[in-house]
Amino acid sequence: MKLYTIDTGFFKLDGGAMFGVVPKTLWEKLNPPDDKNLCTWAMRCLLVEDNGRLILIDTGMGDFIDDTYRRRYQPSGDETLEKSLNKHGFSVDDVTDVFLTHLHFDHCIGALKNDGSGKPTLRFPRATHWSSYAQWKWALNPNAREKASYLKEYLTTIFNSGKLKFIENEELGMENIEIEYVFGHTESMMVCHIYKKKQTISYCADLIPSHHHIKLPYIMAYDIRPLETLKEKTIFLEKAYENDHILFFEHDKDVECCTLKRTDKGIDFDQLLTLKEI
Repeated sequence: MKLYTIDTGFFKLDGGAMFGVVPKTLWEKLNPPDDKNLCTWAMRCLLVEDNGRLILIDTGMGDFIDDTYRRRYQPSGDETLEKSLNKHGFSVDDVTDVFLTHLHFDHCIGALKNDGSGKPTLRFPRATHWSSYAQWKWALNPNAREKASYLKEYLTTIFNSGKLKFIENEELGMENIEIEYVFGHTESMMVCHIYKKKQTISYCADLIPSHHHIKLPYIMAYDIRPLETLKEKTIFLEKAYENDHILFFEHDKDVECCTLKRTDKGIDFDQLLTLKEI
């Protein structure tokens, strides 16, 4: 098994929304905001090469979003899915599977590209795209609080492609990847555990978007069930610490991975790492 970091650029989100009830006087030291209170966040994906399959976990927002979203979220950076794949010697045609941990636009719209006529088409035409059926139903009928996070007019392109499968109904056939579902951030979000020899790398998605969010009270205001997130984080971190998991962060602008330690105030990050250092 080989693992590769796939960088897809950066975007901006409101600092208060990202840190929830934590006072700005605390979080602004961790990720300094601009004059509009916006902080910069990564869209970092993970590529897993294992047993003849090339598995991409999440896709970022890609380049197929409209001007309204560009102004609001200010995507930036030179990295793209294609460039990151090419850097590791792969192309979009080599990807066999795409995991969509959940269907918020910054995690899945990169699965689409412009077909040349302004319409969306699959970026990874040979890949099976995996989702949770419960999350898919949720995304197509979003509540008012989450509605802006789902671009369901684009999601239908993935559904109609014939390349979408729901994990609940299908056998993954991946002995070294395990899916855990969490329900605090959104309905039925996937956390992916990758087993590489004696190591476990946990792709945290939005359960723990950055190493700053390891502290239990640091829960995003975007979460639909924050108290459920609190419970899920507590259980997840205890298990991860006891079993020496390495956490992989999707949105941390500076840190890819970390190990954990127990302190007087609870479980916290220990070593800050890049994927190459694992």
